[in-house]
Amino acid sequence: MSHILDNPIYNSLITAHHKYSAGSENVKFYNKEIASFAGLKNNSIKDFEELYKISDANDLFIVFSKLKIEIPKSWKLITRIDMYQLVYQKNEIPEFDNISLRDLCETNVTEMTDLVNLTKPGPFRIRTIDLGNYTGIFEDDKLVSMAGHRFNPTPYTEISAVCTHPDYLGKGYAYILLCEQVKRILNKSEIPFLHVRSDNIAAVKLYQKVGFEIRTEMIAYVISKESDF
Repeated sequence: MSHILDNPIYNSLITAHHKYSAGSENVKFYNKEIASFAGLKNNSIKDFEELYKISDANDLFIVFSKLKIEIPKSWKLITRIDMYQLVYQKNEIPEFDNISLRDLCETNVTEMTDLVNLTKPGPFRIRTIDLGNYTGIFEDDKLVSMAGHRFNPTPYTEISAVCTHPDYLGKGYAYILLCEQVKRILNKSEIPFLHVRSDNIAAVKLYQKVGFEIRTEMIAYVISKESDF
């Protein structure tokens, strides 16, 4: 039997994030201002064909799969990203320094976007903040580190956009933000998980230090419309 996290995007869009979802019964994708992710029920050729038919010209999507899949020729494969999926395996909240954190809101989106564009932790759009629980660390009233929530395939919540400005590395900010996000998720009686590039060894070690363990490998396919289908 497959695990709900084997298809985290689709299962998020049919559970907690259904209000952000567009598409059909077997093919779901986030509203464009929220995120560029699509979830296909079976990751089949038929699903990709349906996604092509119901999406707009020049659309770009990111599709996750636990197994390697063949992208149909109607789609242009922009890149493939090999990742690990990690799940938090403890019941207690990890200890972390009591540093001042700020909840981020719409007025912070510009500086959040600037930080994401600089550090490239993953895609971030103008309404991604709607997915919730974005917190940040500021120095001299400048956002220097942040993290938030993304996919929410009940009962799991993903931690995402973990990033720190290069000038402020080595202060433990990412660890503090991760622990804060874990606390918030556990307080909702849900289970934290996340994704990381498999070649980002430093990040993997940090997540394991917090209490995450690798559950499985995962592949992200970034695709765009190539021609009329």
